[in-house]
Amino acid sequence: MTDPTADNRPVAIAVSRYNRSVTDALVEGALAEAERRGEARPAVVDTPGAFELAAVAARLAETGAYRGIACLGCVIKGDTRHDEYINNAVAFALADVSVQSGVPAAFGVITAENAQQARDRAGGSKGNKGQEAMAALLDTLAAFDAIDAALEAGTPTEIRSTIASPAQDKTV
Repeated sequence: MTDPTADNRPVAIAVSRYNRSVTDALVEGALAEAERRGEARPAVVDTPGAFELAAVAARLAETGAYRGIACLGCVIKGDTRHDEYINNAVAFALADVSVQSGVPAAFGVITAENAQQARDRAGGSKGNKGQEAMAALLDTLAAFDAIDAALEAGTPTEIRSTIASPAQDKTV
């Protein structure tokens, strides 16, 4: 198992292959953000659907080889409430992966009412949620680094991480 304190560990992307035309665009956005931020090319692991993202993220975290995981998928509302069950299960499970493992699993799952909404959020008029998930992941890792540095310096009350992604600094 890899040393979890190593600074040079890469990040990973777990991506649902359901609604592939959308999720491929999410991966492109995530890879572009990682490159823009000077990260090594992330490992990309396919999952059958969004529901399986949590199991794959947990396994990636368990290996100790990755600093964080951007989890990307697309769930489009259908005629039943199936989408609600999937979305809730995935959101809670990814949060659990992050908390239990200490390896952040960023939520980059589009939860859309229709295909056009999904396309708009996968590089269309509403941006790219894959890029945003990777930015959130890398910003979370920067916060972890700031916490570790402050503790190492003996100044635990002087923690301030720098958010490198202006897209994350939204005002509502």
